[in-house]
Amino acid sequence: MNRIILHIFAAGICFAIAHALECYKCDLGIGSLCLTSKTTCAAGEQCFSGVGEAAGFVDIKKKGCLAEANCNKTEQLNFPANSNTTLYTMTKTCCNTDLCNAAPGLPSTTALPLALATATAVLMVKVLV
Repeated sequence: MNRIILHIFAAGICFAIAHALECYKCDLGIGSLCLTSKTTCAAGEQCFSGVGEAAGFVDIKKKGCLAEANCNKTEQLNFPANSNTTLYTMTKTCCNTDLCNAAPGLPSTTALPLALATATAVLMVKVLV
């Protein structure tokens, strides 16, 4: 009986060690558009979602795997590298469960623009016919 329990315990440890963290990956998203794929992180990495601003007004996003030491920090990219001109600033927030850096949903459409477009289309049909 003890042998069976030992084998089950050993198999469980192997699966726990071999299981790598799976995250969504987006190299660069602008505004609400961020085309994602799935990626597997290396040991010592966590999933992250990065939100920032480029050139002082453009919202940018990144997702993927990040070393734990770099989690929950704000990075600043200067261009050229040795200048004081900031290209973008990004805060990277980490999480450590599979696909926890959720993929963005479809862009939301409010009812008002949809209703206005429908009303305009109906009006144009009546005018042209």
